Amino acid sequence: MNFEKAVKAKKKAKSKLAICVVGFNANSNRANLNCNRNPSNCNSDIGIVYLHGLLKMKTYKNLYHEIISLKNLILAWKKARKGKTKKGYVMKFEENLAYNLKILHEELKNQIYSPKPMQTFILRDPKTRKISKSDFRDRIVHHALYNIIEPIFNKVFIDENCANRKGKGNLFALEKFYFSLKKVSKNNSRNCFVLKADIKHYFEEINHKMLLEIIKRKIRCEQTIWLINQILKNKIESERETRILYNNEGMPLGNLTSQFFANVYLDKFDKFIKHELKAKYYIRYVDDFVILHKSKEQLKEWKKEIEVFLKEKLALELHPDKSRIINLSRGVDFVGFRIFYYFSLLRKRNIRNMERKIILFNEGENFL
Repeated sequence: MNFEKAVKAKKKAKSKLAICVVGFNANSNRANLNCNRNPSNCNSDIGIVYLHGLLKMKTYKNLYHEIISLKNLILAWKKARKGKTKKGYVMKFEENLAYNLKILHEELKNQIYSPKPMQTFILRDPKTRKISKSDFRDRIVHHALYNIIEPIFNKVFIDENCANRKGKGNLFALEKFYFSLKKVSKNNSRNCFVLKADIKHYFEEINHKMLLEIIKRKIRCEQTIWLINQILKNKIESERETRILYNNEGMPLGNLTSQFFANVYLDKFDKFIKHELKAKYYIRYVDDFVILHKSKEQLKEWKKEIEVFLKEKLALELHPDKSRIINLSRGVDFVGFRIFYYFSLLRKRNIRNMERKIILFNEGENFL
């Protein structure tokens, strides 16, 4: 199903949702809850909300036993080993698989689990990044946690959040960009401006306290919060002292949980863009985002409001050199492509990187 068909299907599904009308009966002073597809038939003094909006208020308790169950740990082990079955650390863990999973289960059950320090290595793909690698048993725990809590948050993420989610990705974001472009430019008959922005040092600046507060609005299970906190405060093996400088901030690149928590942390930002600024054509991929609009002045105003929101609500800031408003005729770099009105080009550095990987693959080397 192409993107436009998917949008039409979503709108059709929304139209079928019951609309909850909350009002007061003038004769009884008693709250009246009436779900009716035709709100004009109701006497309402409070207003109308979609039923799916009420679901966002739901909180979850007693999740921990599901997370640490042997059934979930076995599923998590299968996911953690995928594509890595010939790695030495995987084979070592599996030499006594039942025992190792049982020990891990007991540590989690008694809340004496503590992650091992992470190892770091430098990846130039294409820019230089420091990747932190958790121990294999800790990756099993990450998958076990993700298996249970990811569906809870995924239900409330907006559709424009395109990274690290099932059915999304950079090609989905690219297709969504062109769908937005078609609307803003009226089929390329007028100029389209793009606010292309990047959050400065995003993973390094995520505030743990703020992140936990966001998570606690949905997760009311103290043991689950304890486990999340154990993962967040894990140290990097070669940077025990350096990590202190972060003042309980930052998450390592490379962990499944880091990618997930990064989406959770910016969900408030996504909703600010969509519901408060009312920017219709917004797309985010991790810490990069774009807003399309016909007016350059409107984008300038939104950029100022975004800077204030990020600073005050999330302790973040836009990258000064990578956040600007561009006429699309000049091309916009987003999700690995340079995008124009009628075509998009794979960025040259991505082409060079792919060629390098093909050479390494042909030589039998592991480039991942």
